[in-house]
Amino acid sequence: MKKLIIAVLAFLPAFAFAAGASVKLDKANYDLTDQASLQNGAKLFMNYCAACHSTQYQRYNRVAEDLGIPEDIMQAHLNFTGVAIGELMENAIPEKDAANWFGAPPPDLTLVARVRGADWLYTYLRSFYKDDSRPFGVNNLVFPSVGMPHVLEPLQGSATLKTVTRTVDGKEVTTPVGIEAAGNGELTAEEYDNAVLDIVNFLVYSADPVKLERHRMGYWVLGFLAIFFVFAYMLKKEYWRDVH
Repeated sequence: MKKLIIAVLAFLPAFAFAAGASVKLDKANYDLTDQASLQNGAKLFMNYCAACHSTQYQRYNRVAEDLGIPEDIMQAHLNFTGVAIGELMENAIPEKDAANWFGAPPPDLTLVARVRGADWLYTYLRSFYKDDSRPFGVNNLVFPSVGMPHVLEPLQGSATLKTVTRTVDGKEVTTPVGIEAAGNGELTAEEYDNAVLDIVNFLVYSADPVKLERHRMGYWVLGFLAIFFVFAYMLKKEYWRDVH
C-alpha cells in the first residue's frame, strides 16, 4: 500500500503538467523526418537555450549522427562547453548559481516534450509578453509568473498582452486572450513561428531519439505477425480436423 501511495504521488506533477494553463494550445505540426528543421532546431537550442538548460541524457556524437551534422561542425559550432564529442550535453552553469539567479535551477529539457507535450512547448515559446512587474521584465500567457527570461526576444521582438473586458454579474472582468508582437525582432512573425517549431521538433526528437526507427520496425513486426497468423491458423485447422 505504501508503494502504491508513493507511485501516485510521483505521478502528480505529470498530471499537473498535462493539465497546464487554461490557454488554448496551438498545434505544433512538427516533422521528425525533416532533417533541415531538426538541424536548425538544434542550432537555435544550443545558441539560445543551452546556456541554462541541459539535455544531459543526450550525447553530442549521437545527436550529430542522427541529425546528419558532421562531428567537426558539431564541435566547432554547437558544443560550447568544450567537452569531447562523446560526452553528455550538459550546460556549463553551476546549479547553485542558477538557483540564486532564477530562484530554482533551470530544468533539464531532454524529456520535456514528453512531459509537457509539443503543443504546449510551441504555444509557450510564442506567448511571452512585456510585464515590468516581473524580475526579467516579461511574463508568459501559458505559464504565468514563470521565472525565465524571454531568451528568444531578439528573434521575435517585444510583445504585449491582449485582453478582453466583459461585464459579469455587474462587474468588469478582464481576460487575457493572446499576445501581440511589435514586429521589431530579427524575424517576421511567420519566420519566428517556424523557428519555434524547429526548436520543438528538436526537443521532440531529443525526448525519443529512436521513435522513427521504432515505427519502421513496427511495420516489420506487424508484417511478421500477419504471416505467422496464417501459418498458426493453418496449424490449428490441421490439429482440429479430426475433432470436427
